[in-house]
Amino acid sequence: MTDMITRDARRLATARALLFDLDGVLTPTVDVHMRAWSRLFTPLLEAHGAAPYSDDDYYLHIDGKPRVDGVRSLLASRGLSLPEGTPDDAAGDGTVWALGNRKNDAFAAELAENGMAPYPGSLDFLTAALDAGYGVAVVSSSRNADPVLRAAGIRDRFAVVVDGVVAAREGIAGKPAPDTYLRAAELLGFTAEECVVLEDAHSGVQAGRDGGFGLVVGVDRGVGPQLLLDSGADIVVDDLAELLPALR
Repeated sequence: MTDMITRDARRLATARALLFDLDGVLTPTVDVHMRAWSRLFTPLLEAHGAAPYSDDDYYLHIDGKPRVDGVRSLLASRGLSLPEGTPDDAAGDGTVWALGNRKNDAFAAELAENGMAPYPGSLDFLTAALDAGYGVAVVSSSRNADPVLRAAGIRDRFAVVVDGVVAAREGIAGKPAPDTYLRAAELLGFTAEECVVLEDAHSGVQAGRDGGFGLVVGVDRGVGPQLLLDSGADIVVDDLAELLPALR
């Protein structure tokens, strides 16, 4: 680790709990999501004569946000809008919610066909953290957190999961608002200052910064370290295994 990472990572030793984002931090679901979003927006944007969809759009407008917020953001980037609709809308392209539900179907199909495995370094870090007595929680914008955790074989390691389903049920604002992370800390019985946020998306890093958490770790899975630092990360690593020496 660099001197800066070593200095700031020492706060891991005094933390009480670790709050993990899911997609891109624990599991490489970003690849599944990116394929599903591309499948959704490539024909739609072409049909509207808009600039074509690219992977940059995922990182700029979608990554880390609740699904329908990602739909709204991407449409707005092309000057497009659709009726809002309702969560019960059938999958399609007539409303924001219909598009969101269509994307969810595509993601579920990808997960069922190809499965999921956690990042080896993240699994090692999670195992070591549990052995050391840290509280742990998953905080995800996704409504698919439970099936992803089960597919990865790590659902039983988390007593607290605050995901898109919980946020909708409890009326909690999604990332970049800090509310879902604050709720996870509350459910674990700790203050924000006692918790570490581990995030790969700039919207999630912003949530950690604005929530006043003891440490915000950016995990660079493609966003770029500078964007994560600019968004509020205290340190940035390429893999959570880099932080193993800093655990108490």
